[in-house]
Amino acid sequence: MPITIQNDFCLIDRRFEQDGTAEACAPKNVPPGGVSLLAYGPLAGGTLSGKYLDETCNKGESAKRWRHTQFPDFQPRYHSEKSLETAVKLKEVGEKYNIPPAQLALRWCADREYMGAVIIGATTMEQLKENVEAFDREIPEECLDEVEKLHLEFERPYFSKVARMGRAS
Repeated sequence: MPITIQNDFCLIDRRFEQDGTAEACAPKNVPPGGVSLLAYGPLAGGTLSGKYLDETCNKGESAKRWRHTQFPDFQPRYHSEKSLETAVKLKEVGEKYNIPPAQLALRWCADREYMGAVIIGATTMEQLKENVEAFDREIPEECLDEVEKLHLEFERPYFSKVARMGRAS
């Protein structure tokens, strides 16, 4: 019997919760040692790290190296206009509670009841350190409430205009 299911899952791509899979993997519905989620993409390809949000608009040096700038047809769900707008709002919520955006995204994923593990990625030691520190902190309930309000306001941002991205006019 498998012990995990690996799906794309993050604050802007919550299909796992919306299609019934999360319910099937919830501890109350599976025996001990049952199926849990192994989440990949918890930072939405870097979008939820916050490091590209300002520079994406300004086309700064970091934005030029971003895989979604170099390969605009790759994972458009992570850099659609609505996904970027949602990421900016999430960054603002995190700042209000002194939580870096990457840590908010990673810890939020890790706290789901059906989560087995969160796959992290980093290109520098500084990013790796920040990512690992996410699992040593708590997110205040007030912050989580604001995150949920944003989810309802920007539900399914990952598919906003994605069908038209990369297609010839």
